[in-house]
Amino acid sequence: MQYEEHVNLLPIILCGGAGSRLWPVSRESHPKPFIRLADGESLLQKAFLRAARLVGVDEVLTVTNRDLFFKTEDEYREVNATGLATSFILEPFGRNTAAAIAAATLYAAATHGEQAVMLVLAADHLINDQSAFADAVEKASQLAKGGRVVTFGVEPDSPETAYGYIEADGTDIVRFVEKPDLARAQQYLESGRFLWNSGMFCFTAGTMLRELAEHCPDILDSVKACIDASPSSTSAGGGTQIRLEPNSFGAVPDVSVDYAVMEKCRQGSVVPCSIGWSDVGSWTALGDLATPDEHGNRVEGEALLVDVKNSYLQSSERLIGAVGVENLIVIDTPDALLIATRSRAQDVKQIYAELKATGHEAYKVHRTVHRPWGTYTVLEEGPRFKIKRIIVKPGASLSLQMHHHRSEHWIVVSGMARVVNGDDAFFVSTNESTYIPAGHKHRLENPGVVDLVMIEVQSGEYLGEDDIVRFEDNYGRT
Repeated sequence: MQYEEHVNLLPIILCGGAGSRLWPVSRESHPKPFIRLADGESLLQKAFLRAARLVGVDEVLTVTNRDLFFKTEDEYREVNATGLATSFILEPFGRNTAAAIAAATLYAAATHGEQAVMLVLAADHLINDQSAFADAVEKASQLAKGGRVVTFGVEPDSPETAYGYIEADGTDIVRFVEKPDLARAQQYLESGRFLWNSGMFCFTAGTMLRELAEHCPDILDSVKACIDASPSSTSAGGGTQIRLEPNSFGAVPDVSVDYAVMEKCRQGSVVPCSIGWSDVGSWTALGDLATPDEHGNRVEGEALLVDVKNSYLQSSERLIGAVGVENLIVIDTPDALLIATRSRAQDVKQIYAELKATGHEAYKVHRTVHRPWGTYTVLEEGPRFKIKRIIVKPGASLSLQMHHHRSEHWIVVSGMARVVNGDDAFFVSTNESTYIPAGHKHRLENPGVVDLVMIEVQSGEYLGEDDIVRFEDNYGRT
């Protein structure tokens, strides 16, 4: 690939992680970056807009799991009013931040040259002061052009125990410090020498390639071998899409960039900044974004409170009623309810871990599940039946598939469906229905310009989502 000299700044958005402390809204297939805030924008959309508004940006590169690709594309499409090019490196599974940054650096060097300035951002952080952020990025860029590997240190305003720290002398890094206990965090705050480690970085592609080669050549070599074995294509957003090959990617060491590079780097610098930063790492932090009432309560959704104090309540659908409680977190979703004491917000991840260990679906998916073609929502299920609402986007289609164990009845609520059922292909209009027997190859398409809304009634001895044999698929799923 030929690089383009005019590119001044290439933002890299790392979109991964489970966000387990924000369960039940954050789940494996709908992680923390996709959480919508009160203004209707997701954390991922805010990260994209934050990058897009910087001077000298004409492309944004995102490193994410391939199962989140279509959802990420949809998120960007909603807010990318200027048509900024969007490129993707798609991981088959997570291998930590060193692998992700190595892949992004190799891409940047190949497409934009080793002098390209890279800005690494997290997809799930919040920054409220765009102007101060832009100023910090400009300072970091100048240091990066001088061969420095720059991190952003947030000036602390409280003794926070959930963040790592950087001890700094001006822009010189003295040392990195792991998450401290409260007493030590208070000492750090009072000393004036410590900054919160934001996990954002700035460097040129050439500088990072040299640092990787010096400190973790095994990571650099294995990622390069993986990219050489991986197919690339043009993305719908006008950029490049690289799907990392699973076998070679599995050989990449699973190490953080802090451990692999930053703690060993002799060319490290830090830019102290006050940018209204938060990693929104718990329900307490997310709740603090809402305006409190006179009793310290923060409510998102509909709630009726009697003698309630200092609590955060969120519900997407149902009314919450609370009486005589305080210091609680109540998060209600259609299929799971969280109740926690505010002081134990960090321990919500233990529930997520237990659900995952036992294979409970609530760690992975919501009742409404996003697919490349649209969504489905489980309305009701019981022995030998399941009822779904299916929404197919205009021009989209499900895979050509077959089920061994279930039959399906489809009723069109609105829109027009084109159906393949065995050897037959036909249209089904609003208020019409059709039947797909078990064992029949079938496909559902939306040939129209508005959403296709359907009700699907499944019946059979087994109704699991893994009872799908795909023969053709527009989205590369196996």
